[in-house]
Amino acid sequence: MRSQPPRLLAATLLAVLAASSLQAAGAAAAADYERVLNGTFDSGAADPWWSGAGVTNRVTGGELCAAVTGGTTNPWDALIGQNGVPFETGESYTFSFDAHATTAQPITAAAGESVSPYRGIASQQFTLSPTKQRFTFTFTSTLDFPDAGNGQVAFQLGGQPADNTVCVDNVSVIGGVKPPGGVNPNPAKKVQVDLVGYVPGLPKRATLVSTAATPQTWTLKNSAGAAVASGQSTPKGADATSGDSVHQIDFSSFDTAGTGYTLSVGEDSSFPFDISADPIKRLRYDSLAFFYHQRSGTPIEAQYVGDEYSRPAGHINVAPNQGDDNVPCRADLACGYTLDVRGGWYDAGDHGKYVVNGGIAAWQLLNSYERATRVGDASAFRDGTLAIPEKSNGVPDLLDEARWEVDFLLKMQAPDGMAHHKIHDANWTALPTRPELDDQPRRLSATSTAATLNLAAVAAQASRLWKGIDATYSATLLTAARKAYAAAKANPAKLADPDDGTGGGAYSDSTVSDEFYWAASELYATTGDSAYRTDVAASPHYKAAGLTRAGFYWGGTAPLGDITLALAPNGLPAADVTAIKSAFATVADQHLTAMAGMGYAAPYDNSTDGYVWGSNSAVLNNAQVLALAHDFTGAAKYRDGVFEALHYVLGRNPLSTSYVAGYGDQAMRNAHHRFWANQNDPTLPIAPPGSLSGGPNSALQDPVAQRLLTGCPQQKCWVDDIGAYSVNEVAVNWNSALAWVSGWAAEKSGTSTPKSDCEVGFTAGRWTDGLSAQVKITNTGTAAWTSWQLGFAFPGTQKVTAGWSATWSQAGRDVTAASMPWNGQVGPGKSVHIGFNGSGTGTDPTAFTINGKACKIA
Repeated sequence: MRSQPPRLLAATLLAVLAASSLQAAGAAAAADYERVLNGTFDSGAADPWWSGAGVTNRVTGGELCAAVTGGTTNPWDALIGQNGVPFETGESYTFSFDAHATTAQPITAAAGESVSPYRGIASQQFTLSPTKQRFTFTFTSTLDFPDAGNGQVAFQLGGQPADNTVCVDNVSVIGGVKPPGGVNPNPAKKVQVDLVGYVPGLPKRATLVSTAATPQTWTLKNSAGAAVASGQSTPKGADATSGDSVHQIDFSSFDTAGTGYTLSVGEDSSFPFDISADPIKRLRYDSLAFFYHQRSGTPIEAQYVGDEYSRPAGHINVAPNQGDDNVPCRADLACGYTLDVRGGWYDAGDHGKYVVNGGIAAWQLLNSYERATRVGDASAFRDGTLAIPEKSNGVPDLLDEARWEVDFLLKMQAPDGMAHHKIHDANWTALPTRPELDDQPRRLSATSTAATLNLAAVAAQASRLWKGIDATYSATLLTAARKAYAAAKANPAKLADPDDGTGGGAYSDSTVSDEFYWAASELYATTGDSAYRTDVAASPHYKAAGLTRAGFYWGGTAPLGDITLALAPNGLPAADVTAIKSAFATVADQHLTAMAGMGYAAPYDNSTDGYVWGSNSAVLNNAQVLALAHDFTGAAKYRDGVFEALHYVLGRNPLSTSYVAGYGDQAMRNAHHRFWANQNDPTLPIAPPGSLSGGPNSALQDPVAQRLLTGCPQQKCWVDDIGAYSVNEVAVNWNSALAWVSGWAAEKSGTSTPKSDCEVGFTAGRWTDGLSAQVKITNTGTAAWTSWQLGFAFPGTQKVTAGWSATWSQAGRDVTAASMPWNGQVGPGKSVHIGFNGSGTGTDPTAFTINGKACKIA
């Protein structure tokens, strides 16, 4: 499990339920359909039951016992309940339960709506005594919440003068219409394609759902409906993971770029798709935009995200927020200090911030940049490429975004060098709740070895990357990393409490040898210190010993150390680095072998745990392994495997669904999120483009999934519903995987834009605080220029002080040079030379335009 399930809490059931009239009804419906989940508490867990303010739930002796704080005014001031309970208009239900209380008191059992306007269906008051009794009543629903929508059952326990404990057991709501199990309400096609597109020059495969034993004729049509290619499918038979009988369609031979293609077999046709590199290039940036949306402690401005997604800053101590500027530890920890932990990214769909999730997410963004600088093309992440406030500060934008989280990780460091595991609301945040309207107190959980090593690893990695950008910041990071690593070694087994799951996921991790290896690898790559090298070589994870098809995630981080040791220059023996790279190719081959037998190819090992919480992130993390295998070997088969993984995530799956919001005709919309909650509140937005859904989870760990999907084949255990948090939540460490892979894939996709008709050569001589640059501009097109204007941006503090052979001007970091009357005419194949003197420091510009068109760099 990659995350812990948040409880869905309607903050104010209010008097609407208390005042709702009991609907007279006869006997319960004949259908023996149980609406309530975990009503017997036999597992020892309370989930999915939630508790409201002033109430603490605990399963004791097979009962759910609620400790209720006295002194409230109304019955609905203290609540326990369960959301996602389906009701149908006109159907009859029987609500029954066992209950007792330490001190006799009345309680109200109610059914109604979990979100505004909190309409009531039925309620009835009962008087409890210290002796357990059975209570029951029947009603007919006046509201319609089918398919585990916004229905709710709750017990109102407030309005009492003193503290009390109320215990319930065998809670049951029987009746209504029983839905079929294992059926996903999203319509699926029989011809499954990547709903977004295929890159020219790369394999193009689709899946046909068919029981036919013989090949079937397929036809590829363009946007006008004209046939442009055809062929025969290859039968593959039953696919256990999806439950489908499938054929494979390979239309790789067709390579004409265009939009609106469809693939048909008989009367069945696919969703439309493109043949173009453009969508994956957009996704590279949309997947990174997710992190700006998730920023805490700063306004999300319309100029970067549009009016729909803009919002005020959350958790900055502006009412009703209690703020993150002075956060104490949980009351039972009594740490004796508070921390200012403003900033960072909200981890997922709630308002929590977690070091172990934020650590791997920040690392993945930073590694994407470092990998591009070592073996790829970092220009795609240069300053000005992302829509963020820092887009003109001279620092690559990918580093700017990552720094928002890195700075938060530093703030989570305790005085003794350890790092607090997480910070979030004291209780689960209501759904929906805009961040700036969250009124709950914020609390730090205990420090942990795992969180401390996350801080050490990421701070060391970031120190390496900022060394040439901001030496002071780099030194600060390294100091924090060294301090954290030393603290972790002094506290090697301080594990996160697995029961610390109120208000936020526990994220417990019983094994931290992988985090020690990761942190030591980062510190060694940054410093070269022999002590860190000793720890690296002595680790049981050394030389990718822990890399398998299971991949890596927040709780299994050893491969992150392997990736750094394989990419960043270090003093390890060449044979050991080669062994690490070879291990990536070996595991990549295992993925490709398994994928060849799948109906819907994805680098995912479901042999042990099935499809788990956040399965899409596992698919993409394994795609990163394939991508690195390509980087290390150059073998095209690994590149093709990466794109197969993206095809699965973007629609070539048994649900005909793109799990990335905004990408494809049937894409995820209703992510489990407190702000992107349009399904619950039409004034709020849907998930923004580039947001990744967690994906199929065969464990079905939320009420919506359990009610809708029981009996589902593994790859079909998903539904696009805001309440289905175990399958449809978002998380920073899932989107970081999408960002890494889509960035890599965009780099490998070539270009679908017109060929450049210009080339610019830039050379500069430098001194302490200045430079003299020579610029050669060449017309590489077929038509003569009558005039030209050169444009570029300085990456540092440089300023043009004097120029020649052009009219020079500068606004901020943006520089233009316009042709003179005597050198504006430039024929094909001809060049013109210009230049300037300047002040300031910084590296060479990384992109140039002539008359607004991008130029090749000589």
